[in-house]
Formats: sequence, structure tokens, C-alpha cells
Amino acid sequence: MTSPAIAVDSLEKYFPPAFSGWRALLLPFARPTQRALAGVSFQVARGEAVALVGANGAGKSTLLRILATLISPTRGSAMLAGFDVDQQGAQARARLGYHTGGDEGFYSRLTSRQNLLFFAAMNNLTRSAALDRIEQIAVWMGFAAELDRPVRMLSTGMAHRLGLARALLHSPEILLLDEPTRSLDPLAAADFRRLLKEEIVRRRGATLLFASHTLSEVEELADRMVLLAGGKILADNSPARLRAAAGGATLEAAIAALTRVGAAPAVRP
Repeated sequence: MTSPAIAVDSLEKYFPPAFSGWRALLLPFARPTQRALAGVSFQVARGEAVALVGANGAGKSTLLRILATLISPTRGSAMLAGFDVDQQGAQARARLGYHTGGDEGFYSRLTSRQNLLFFAAMNNLTRSAALDRIEQIAVWMGFAAELDRPVRMLSTGMAHRLGLARALLHSPEILLLDEPTRSLDPLAAADFRRLLKEEIVRRRGATLLFASHTLSEVEELADRMVLLAGGKILADNSPARLRAAAGGATLEAAIAALTRVGAAPAVRP
């Protein structure tokens, strides 16, 4: 039996309260009281596209950051391509592409091409392979004309495309994307969804786990949807089955109903 691309088991994450002034000195000793994840468990099969859905503060970004090896869980475990993200972070990182949906951490005085070459080298791509891959992705993402402009001169939308390009740069087998189309115009967003669905997932067989507030995007891309609220999973099933469980309502109405009443056995896989 093929092992899952992503396996999350009883994952919990608590953060200490934020303090200022002299209280900040006690931060290492502060009792963790802010719960971000509370016993989250699910799996994503290889080649599957799964959406994380929920209100702000539901735990979506925290979950993606743990899977991307940026923060450690408080309890529980998460496996990426068979590697424990907390204990085998280097091996897990070599197999994933991650997009934060926010500050991309690029070198603003360098061009887009120079930035991508730097990150390609960090992912062990040869220069010739990196140059070819950069050209290919720039065409895919519609910013080939921006490759030799300094990043500081890019619009918000173009900088966002550059961040997505970096996530795709080394042809990762697993993609973790946090609100991937948030800063894109409608046409660019539609083009990127098409790229994800047809080229990255279907043709290349990559696994996709993404967070989104755009429910039409979820319905277009996701084989399954994991609904989070208060750090817990309320539902885990296909968008169509979640609508059916809510009496054929829209996905938005189904999510609202599930969030009000909590998990229902009918929508569990």
C-alpha cells in the first residue's frame, strides 16, 4: 500500500501569550495558553489536492507552517513524504515547495531572475537547469517581462507571482500554498488555478495542500476539503459531499452550518 504524501496525527500547537515591556523578559517561562491546533489528524494521498478552509484564526496557516518545518508542534506528529517534519526537517524540505501568501523574503535590490537563481542553488539545481526552469515558470506565471527588474520595482501582484514561482522552482513533489491567489488579479488567478490543476497536479502528479478563503477556488481545485474551526477539524470530505450533507446548499451555506453545529458524522470520510 502506498504511503500518504502527508500524514498528520493528533497535532497540537500552543503559543505563549504575547507580552510587552518587562513581561517580555519572562516569555521563555510563560505558560502556553493560546491554542492554535487541538488534536488535528488527517492524511493526503500522493497526487491529491486538499483545501484547508476556515475563518481567520482557525489554524490553517499554523498547520502549513508546521508542515513546512518552520515551527515545531507542541504535541503530535506530521510526516511529509515519509519524513517527520520535526525530526527530519532537511529531508522533508527537499521534497516540498512552500508559499506563505505574505512577505516572500526576497532580496529587493536583486532582479527576479537573480533571486530565483539564488533559491535554485539552495535547492541544489545546476545553473543551466535553473535558468531553463526559471524561463519556463516565468512564462507559466506571466511575468517573463519582469525577470530582469529589481524586486523592489515589482507590483504587489508581480511579487506574489514571484513567490509562487519560487515554490515551483525545484519541481517539488508536495506543494503547501497559503492563499495562493490572494494578490492576483482575476485573470492571473484563473491562469494559476489552471496551471495547478492541469500541469502540476494532474500531469506531474504533485500533491497539493492549500489554504483558501475563495470557495470557488476550493471547488475548482480540491478533491477534498478539511474544514477547521478553533484548531479542530469539523469536516473532511469532498466539496460536493459536504454540500449534499447540507441538503444541497451552496458550499458557503454548508460551511456556515457545520461551523454552527460542529462536526457531523455524515460528513466524515
